Amino acid sequence: MTMKDLKAMIRNIPDFPKAGIMFKDITPLLQDGEAFQQAIDQMAASWADKQIDVVVGIEARGFIFAAALAYKLGAGLVIVRKPGKLPYQTKTVTYALEYGTDSLQIHEDAIAKGQRVLIVDDVLATGGTVKGVAELIQQFDATIAGIAFLSELSFLNGREKLQGMDITSLISF
Repeated sequence: MTMKDLKAMIRNIPDFPKAGIMFKDITPLLQDGEAFQQAIDQMAASWADKQIDVVVGIEARGFIFAAALAYKLGAGLVIVRKPGKLPYQTKTVTYALEYGTDSLQIHEDAIAKGQRVLIVDDVLATGGTVKGVAELIQQFDATIAGIAFLSELSFLNGREKLQGMDITSLISF
């Protein structure tokens, strides 16, 4: 299965979640065992020799890829969630979106000082959310080894907010 095949499995949903948005639906790729396995294997290959200690998944679709990558890389899994969703004491980051702000939380004991962290999400769009997660991880004095995405909407220039970071994306739109 080629990159072109994987890319073709992501369908366009016009006007979701609101008018004017062309949503990239990854569920057909996830439903196909061979395609999902290929995507995870290829994403993991970029990080296999980077000594990743912890993979951080961003709510919610990022959890899917982060869990599989953590398993494949032999690393721990940490989840970052919306406020009020984690049961233990948390650290919080508030970050800017195109129209307003949002917040994310992580357990205060989720990452040890000096650990090498891979941040994972399904898509890189404007970069605001992942930049916020990077700021949250920096509160732990951990090393951000890099950021991995299944796909990237390159026309939104999200990489500009993440300058200096090692970024991989499997599929680009």
